[in-house]
Amino acid sequence: MLDAMHAMAGAKVGSVAVVDHDHLVGIFSERDVMLRVVVEGRDPRTTLVEEVMTSPVQTIPERITGDEALRIMVQNHIRHLPVVDSRGHIQAMVSMRSLLEEKITDLNLEIDSLESYFTADGIGG
Repeated sequence: MLDAMHAMAGAKVGSVAVVDHDHLVGIFSERDVMLRVVVEGRDPRTTLVEEVMTSPVQTIPERITGDEALRIMVQNHIRHLPVVDSRGHIQAMVSMRSLLEEKITDLNLEIDSLESYFTADGIGG
């Protein structure tokens, strides 16, 4: 498990997918470390990821919208969500942070557009 924690820290991510022969079997996250390792007093050098990972895993299909993914995450109190193809193979991982950053960008563009519209001083303005 310590190797997984080092990999997460090195990649600056909050979770990793746990895959067995191309099949998603779990997700290991910072929350798992806190709740199942630290709080339970486990030794991270000897504890296996399989012992503390979250399983089964909530996933989303590739064609889902960001808003739908965000709704699922909020409803299920999760911060990382694997994206899977039609065969259940993991394709990507989305985080609540990335979805919220995307949403903020979209809303800022919409605000800028509305401000431009209302402050336009063109013909008939």
